[in-house]
Amino acid sequence: MIWLTGGALIVCVLMVVGLLGLVVYFGASTFWPMPVVKLTTAGGKVYMGEITRRETFTPDGSSAPAHRRLVRTGNFRITQSHFQWVDDADVTEREEPEWAIIAERLEWGRYYGFPQAFVHMQMSLKDTPAEQVAARAAELLAAFKPEYGGRGRLLVEQFVDGRTQSALIEPSQFAPPMTAVGFVEACEEPAAAWAAFERNHEAVRARWRTRRAMEKDDIGQVNHAQEEARLAKHEAELELHDVRAASGPGGDAYRQAAARLEKAGENYEKTRAWAEARFAQISRKIKAINDENDRFMLLMKTAGEGDKPAVSTLEPLADIVRAYPANQLSWMGKFQVNAARWWEFLTDEPREANSEGGVFPAIFGTVVMTLIMTLVVLPLGVLAALYLREYAKAGWVVSTVRIAVNNLAGVPSIVFGVFGLGFFCYSVGGTIDQWFFRAALPNPTFGAGGILWASLTLALMTLPVVIVATEEALAAVPGSMRQGSYACGASKWQTIRRIVLPRAVPGVMTGAILAMARGAGEVAPLMLVGAVKLAPELPIDGTFPFIHAQRSFMHLGFHIYDVGFQSQNSEAAKPMVFTTTLLLIAIIAALNLAAVWLRARLRRKFVVSRF
Repeated sequence: MIWLTGGALIVCVLMVVGLLGLVVYFGASTFWPMPVVKLTTAGGKVYMGEITRRETFTPDGSSAPAHRRLVRTGNFRITQSHFQWVDDADVTEREEPEWAIIAERLEWGRYYGFPQAFVHMQMSLKDTPAEQVAARAAELLAAFKPEYGGRGRLLVEQFVDGRTQSALIEPSQFAPPMTAVGFVEACEEPAAAWAAFERNHEAVRARWRTRRAMEKDDIGQVNHAQEEARLAKHEAELELHDVRAASGPGGDAYRQAAARLEKAGENYEKTRAWAEARFAQISRKIKAINDENDRFMLLMKTAGEGDKPAVSTLEPLADIVRAYPANQLSWMGKFQVNAARWWEFLTDEPREANSEGGVFPAIFGTVVMTLIMTLVVLPLGVLAALYLREYAKAGWVVSTVRIAVNNLAGVPSIVFGVFGLGFFCYSVGGTIDQWFFRAALPNPTFGAGGILWASLTLALMTLPVVIVATEEALAAVPGSMRQGSYACGASKWQTIRRIVLPRAVPGVMTGAILAMARGAGEVAPLMLVGAVKLAPELPIDGTFPFIHAQRSFMHLGFHIYDVGFQSQNSEAAKPMVFTTTLLLIAIIAALNLAAVWLRARLRRKFVVSRF
């Protein structure tokens, strides 16, 4: 029996350690930069990218095993594919090009290519007639003074190999059907282009972040003020309609309602005029930033994709989140790229259908929802357990309640989600909208999924856990302590408050830990009551009333489901699944450790016997 029980314990430990080890291994290695390889096949096809997976397979019509590699080739906008399988038997040449660059972009995923030139726009020639382009570019070349050590060149677009490609030429080489883009300063050697890129990229991205903050915060505040004024006017219109329906036109009530409507209308017009002026001011600043950033570009060229020829494209520096020469990185350089990716993952918003970027909104939503759930379920569970254990008389009613509580713990979580949608969102939220936000109807305010309703739904789901744990903790308090308290003249409530509850707190905290562990990882009910694929706007911000409990939110558990099963690029998203899972486990562990620490302190302070 000893060997049997010990062996069962070892199997359980190995299962848990194996699961955690798998998640940690794949999750921690997601952001480590890999070398870029260029593979040439016997048929002359070329593939360049990062090798993400190797596997053994049996080709059709053969019994001998073969090997192949999954290459992340990126360049989706050009190739319409993210990955490509390459058989090892077909590879005739494998190299790691010195100047292979990986560029992580805001859109279209990663770009794999070679830097041809750093381009700084001097003057746009898009509106210049074709017959005047060469002469105008020659004039600009004569007056050209380099800022970055480059040469004066004419940037053109031309149709080559079925695609529109960018090229740098001398002004005298311009001829239709080329299309002139502008006169630029170009650093054309790979080393010079990369050095100029590194000198200017951070400044461009800083301006981009400033513009992004203006679009998100400044314009958001203007929209909020304008919407508040519009709703106030509409509320005054509804009030006037109600007064007219109740008492007809005329009378003091009608005149007062009409005056309020007139005042609300005047306020709305003033707010709208202010908003238009403010919009114009912000738009001018944004346009100035965009115009400045649009002058900085990187001319890149792919290695080709299969039998397709190489393509030259212009990549604006503002759209490049991060770029690095993968095959030139030292160990420290790789560590810096890895750290930068982790920082972006923890602090930024998601992009590329959640397969890249950060998960900070999901982290925030998960933590806030779990804390709200815990703050709601603990008082309710403790009070219910107190009544059942200390006040209720034994009988069939109490037995039925206990059976119901135990059965409630076994109800599938999706059922709680359906209940939360119907009761909290539609019934309670819809009533709140009718009473306090009727001006916004038919658009719901509280009558749809939000972080408050999600927290209450999970609080209801985890309520049986807290009730059962609290009852066990109350029952573990020795009866002699209660009798001693009564003998000293204390009332029942005084005994509960000063003797029983302090010594039951560690057990109550155990219930809170179990509730947090279950609630934080639930996904099914959240899909119905507030969690969404993308909600970068946090439920807490600087806009009154600062806490917006009605807003939808992102959740790490739902994010894992979305990235793993709803992503257009499942292979690219697969590492993010493990990384987000690792992060969710770490957050739950951190919340539980905080509760365990608090429980240990309370136990040392109050408990005189083991529970």
